Amino acid sequence: MNVHRRQLVLLARPVYFSLLASVAAGIINTVWVARLGGPAVAAVAVATTTENVLLGIALVFGSGTTVLVAHARGAHDPAGVRAAVRGGWVLWALVTPLVVAGGLLAREPLARLVLGGTDSAALPLTVAYFTLSLPGMAVFFAQQLVDGLLKGAGDTRTPMRLALLSNGLVLALDPLLIHLHGVRGAAAATVLARCVALGAGLLVLRRDPLLRAARRAAPGEALAVSLRRTLTTGLPMSADFTVRQTGALVLVAIVARLGVTAVAAYAIAYKALYVATMAFYAVRQAAAIHTAHLRGAGRDARRGIGRQAVLLSAALGLTAAVLLAACAPWIMAAFGAGTAVAHEGVLFLRCVGPYLVLMAGLIALGGVFEGSGGASVLLRVTALGTAVQLALAYALTGLGLPGVCLALALATAMQCVLAGMLFRRAPAQEETGVSSARVG
Repeated sequence: MNVHRRQLVLLARPVYFSLLASVAAGIINTVWVARLGGPAVAAVAVATTTENVLLGIALVFGSGTTVLVAHARGAHDPAGVRAAVRGGWVLWALVTPLVVAGGLLAREPLARLVLGGTDSAALPLTVAYFTLSLPGMAVFFAQQLVDGLLKGAGDTRTPMRLALLSNGLVLALDPLLIHLHGVRGAAAATVLARCVALGAGLLVLRRDPLLRAARRAAPGEALAVSLRRTLTTGLPMSADFTVRQTGALVLVAIVARLGVTAVAAYAIAYKALYVATMAFYAVRQAAAIHTAHLRGAGRDARRGIGRQAVLLSAALGLTAAVLLAACAPWIMAAFGAGTAVAHEGVLFLRCVGPYLVLMAGLIALGGVFEGSGGASVLLRVTALGTAVQLALAYALTGLGLPGVCLALALATAMQCVLAGMLFRRAPAQEETGVSSARVG
């Protein structure tokens, strides 16, 4: 097996299982909450959607620190590692209070906005959930940073174990706390489980050899420089995620033009796609870590890593496309879809294959851009592609869900061409962002 492919597989496999554990826990959590009725389900759905949006903020210091630590590790630079660690924690300390305080003050208007401004039975339940979950974002953000530090140090197995611990505790606490406190209990279970996992993660950080050596080193740069480097490295990654999330939300509104049946089918089918897309993002993280590490060591292996990342992720995408097309009727039945919804969902899953393969390669290649300091370039491709995707989807809704699939495939193909052109030019360009990190 190619050396880059082997390293990508070793790094990506634990990341994938940690992502899969989070999704599985979320589904089971929804099953328990469903016993409280529709308003409770709506409240938890609103809160978890809000959390997904806030995850984009955490990526600034989480993913940014991962790349900077991996780069310094490759350069055998303990001072650089310490600078990256300090920059990540200081940015966390600056951002988190603003998010928590702002969220708590705006929790009721935010709930009304997401629920459509109605005084439904879900409103007080959503506010109650936010009252516990928003202060818990401090723990969630710290978790993201701890995971980022460990991944940058080359350890993706421990974040997987921490995710399994956290989500396992959620599943154990949910029945009891939801029974005792309703929706508040669901929020409390999540926050308590994350606190335990964070404590375990902090203990692991203290024992990590790379990070222990970094603590003994003198800082290689001023704190303000470390903070700025973390911000400039992580911000484009955060913005890329936010653009994708926003585009996905707008796409749901476009699909809604086709009617309730189409929206229901699209929502169910997309849940099935998560199993595949998480694998693509796992490869993306692995590519970012591996690229940054080798760049720090003075090796520009972007072409080799990019080629193997695309081949690996595209193979996963093709496998997923075939399985989804073959198993589409059973997938829709497993979600309890009615006849009309199941028909639309099967049609979507059998048309989405080309988009899935193209997206797999695009997402994986993005990791090479992130690991080499080119995330800002990738962001422009993502923004343009998302705009084209939404415009095409709006224009092709007359063809139903197959038209949406066609729009997704065409827009992603355009992004693949642009990203491929930029990727081929990259080795001849002066590296920015991460390359300016202190080496030696």
